[in-house]
Amino acid sequence: VQLQASGGGLVQAGGSLRLSCVNSGRTFSGYDMAWFRQAPGKEREFVAAISWSGGYTIYADSVKGRFTISRDNSKNMVYLQMNSLKPGDTAIYYCAAKTSGYGLGDSADEYGDWGQGTQVTVSS
Repeated sequence: VQLQASGGGLVQAGGSLRLSCVNSGRTFSGYDMAWFRQAPGKEREFVAAISWSGGYTIYADSVKGRFTISRDNSKNMVYLQMNSLKPGDTAIYYCAAKTSGYGLGDSADEYGDWGQGTQVTVSS
């Protein structure tokens, strides 16, 4: 699994962004995928995760109703649609992968493969 995130940028509060993560490795459908974020001076925190089939998703309480995670296994892509963005969403966003079969998790320790991160900045 080789992950690369993109789509970050500068947006005003209330705006939207869609992050993308491509897996350039040989396989993708056997992996659960997640997005995490890390703000300056803070620990990395869970944002959302999706099962390998796309049938199950979980979200952090702070983003429920605003963010949507999805995936397209035919394109080796996972997405994070972010709406109603707030300044508190400012962070570097990372996509991550783990082998499916042990349930969706929200702990960074469960994910063994990480992309390089993309910066999201929300201005007030």
